[in-house]
Amino acid sequence: MQVIKEICRRDSRYHPRSYVFVLEALDYTGKKLNKHALEGAERHVSGGELLEGIRAYALEQFGPMALTVLDNWGVRTTEDFGEIVFNLVEAGKLRKTDQDNRKDFVHGYNFREAFTRPFLPDQTEPCMLVTDRKQKSKKKVKRKGTRDDGRKE
Repeated sequence: MQVIKEICRRDSRYHPRSYVFVLEALDYTGKKLNKHALEGAERHVSGGELLEGIRAYALEQFGPMALTVLDNWGVRTTEDFGEIVFNLVEAGKLRKTDQDNRKDFVHGYNFREAFTRPFLPDQTEPCMLVTDRKQKSKKKVKRKGTRDDGRKE
C-alpha cells in the first residue's frame, strides 16, 4: 500500500505490517460493535474501543505470540497504537472527530499483562500434587479370574 510506504518513510518507528494490522483491527472492532447498531448506520470507534479491539484481534490472530509479534513491529505500548492511528489520520487513510486525541491511547493497558495473561494457567484452580494426578488417572481394570475387589475368584 503506497500510503503506508509514505508514512513509514516519514516515521520509521513502526513496521509497515503494524499499519495494516491496525486497519484490520479497526475493521474487526467496527464489526463487533455494529452487531448492536442499526443497519446502515456507520458507527465511530473511540480510542478505548479500538484498543480493546486491537487486543482481542491480536490475541485471535497471533495467540501467545502476540506480544512478540507486536514487539518485532516496534509496537510496545498502547501509545504506539495511538501514533499509528494518528499517522493514518494525517495521511488521510482514517477520519477522526473533534473529540479524538492521541491521549485516548495513553496507558490503555499493560502490554505484558494484556497479551500474556490469557495464556497463563488459571490461578483459581488448586495446585495438585503429582501423586494426586496419578491417583486420579489410575483406572480400575478388572483382570480375568478376579473379583471386583481384586481378590482371586
